[in-house]
Amino acid sequence: MRENSVVCLGGGHGLAVTLKAMRGITEDITAIVTVADNGGSSGRLREEFGSLPPGDLRMALAALCSDDEWGRSWAEVMQHRFEGDGQLSGHSLGNLLLMALWEKDGDPVQGIKRVGELLRIIGTVLPMSLQPLDIEGTFHTSFGRQIVRGQVQVATAKGRVESLRLIPGEPRATPEALSAIAEAEWITLGPGSWFSSVMPHLLLKEQAEALMRSAAKRIMVFNLSEPDSADEFAGYSGADHLEFILRHLPEFKIDYAIADSSATDLNLRLKVMVEGLGGELIVAPLTQTPGSYHHDVEKLRSTFSHIIGRSLLR
Repeated sequence: MRENSVVCLGGGHGLAVTLKAMRGITEDITAIVTVADNGGSSGRLREEFGSLPPGDLRMALAALCSDDEWGRSWAEVMQHRFEGDGQLSGHSLGNLLLMALWEKDGDPVQGIKRVGELLRIIGTVLPMSLQPLDIEGTFHTSFGRQIVRGQVQVATAKGRVESLRLIPGEPRATPEALSAIAEAEWITLGPGSWFSSVMPHLLLKEQAEALMRSAAKRIMVFNLSEPDSADEFAGYSGADHLEFILRHLPEFKIDYAIADSSATDLNLRLKVMVEGLGGELIVAPLTQTPGSYHHDVEKLRSTFSHIIGRSLLR
């Protein structure tokens, strides 16, 4: 175990906010990113080149860029998205840069590392697997039982989910990601789309086994409530999120769970503290503004710092 080392699991905007918060506490950060995105620019590039989807990896790199003029300007360039009606429309420059390096070197991890060096990032960004994955979910809806395949399709599906699985079956985890988990002092999971950004990390068998073996303390960050999520299973219920995790990984344990002050569900506290997970629920104000549905980086950083018990780096 490396002292002060943190591994952050997730994808998309949820992982990005965790990384921005955690980078103010330690510089020994490893982001492990989902590789199942099939929408937008990432989906188009994945389909054309058969590559990993670059979008979530790009967002993680931008979140960890150096906090100086060089890093901030390059992060902005990486996130630039082309407009217009041509073939580049909708693509971000960062996605294209990653694709160029992957095509040139044939090594996704090395390509990501080279972009990280350009941005002077704090920490390391890794894909959870070196092969692009798909997510398949079985849902119970008002129209009956439906099987939905694809990250976008699963993330937007309505109804109560019965099960999730990764395709292809038994994919291999990235070796460097397994090593980072084995050496970590802290591991975070969430926030983010529960089915497409959080659960894949626990559905990847090799990685789930590494998480179970790890001596690191585990922090789970719950999503904020969203007004349009009432029709979706586990749309904003942390208790439902945990129930779903335990259904797929019954022996999973956490040390701390972080929820916004609006989370007053007694079932959540019982799930975290009593029903097998054995953790402590930390409730704190986490929204950017009252009524906002986005985590505030500084508030989340303060909560992480309180848990980890160290002063913020300045």
